[in-house]
Amino acid sequence: MKVTVSMITLNEERAVAKVVGDIRRVVPDAEIFLVDSSRDRTAEIAEQLGCRVFKQFPPKGYGPAMDRAVRDASGDVVVTLDCDDTYPVDTIPRLVAMIQDGWDLVNTTRVANRPKAMPLTNFVANRAFALSARLLHGIKTTDVHSGMRAYRKSMIDAVQWNANGPALPVDMLVVPYRMGYRVTEVPIEYRERIGETTLRRFKSTWWTFKRLWRARKVSAKCPVPSAE
Repeated sequence: MKVTVSMITLNEERAVAKVVGDIRRVVPDAEIFLVDSSRDRTAEIAEQLGCRVFKQFPPKGYGPAMDRAVRDASGDVVVTLDCDDTYPVDTIPRLVAMIQDGWDLVNTTRVANRPKAMPLTNFVANRAFALSARLLHGIKTTDVHSGMRAYRKSMIDAVQWNANGPALPVDMLVVPYRMGYRVTEVPIEYRERIGETTLRRFKSTWWTFKRLWRARKVSAKCPVPSAE
C-alpha cells in the first residue's frame, strides 16, 4: 500500500527539515505532502527536501488545511502528524501495518498518562473532551485531538465532514466511528515542540464541544465496504 504522510504547516521552518528527515528514515518511499500557510521559509525548505507542497495563502484556518491535506493525498494510507517534532515518527510503520491488518482509522493518544510536554490545563481539557465523546458516541478514546493518526484513504473519500474550524479532528475521528468504520487507538510518547505554538485554546475548546454535540446526527450505517 502506498503511504502519504500529510502535515499542515504554519511557520515551522525551525522544525521542518528534522521532521521530514525523520520521516524519510522510517518510511523512505512515502509521499510527504504539506499544506502550508507560512510566512517563513517552511515551504521552500520542504520543496528542497522533495516534499509536495500546496501553498494555502492567505491562511484559511486549521480545518480547511487539514481537509485538503488528507483528501489530496495520493496514498492508500494517509498518516497525519504535526510538523513540530512533538510526535514519534518511528510509530508510523506500526500505524500503517494496522491499516493493512484491517483497521480503517488508527488514532494515537498522548494522554494515557499526562505527558510532560502537555500543560495541565490541556491535559484536563483533553480528558473532558474524551469523556464527552464516550458519553455521546460510545467511542473508547482518550484523545480526540491527537494530530497523529493513520487513515484508510478509501474511508476518507467516502466520509463527509464540516471542514470549518479548529476542531475538525473531532469529526475526523467520531464521524467514521458512528458510520461503522473500524477505529482503534494506540498510546504514543508526546514531546516538547520545536518553535512557538499557534493554537487558540479557547476557540478550539468551544468548537470541540460543539462538534461532539452535532455529531450525534451522523448515521450509524457504513455506506461502503471499508476493506479494499
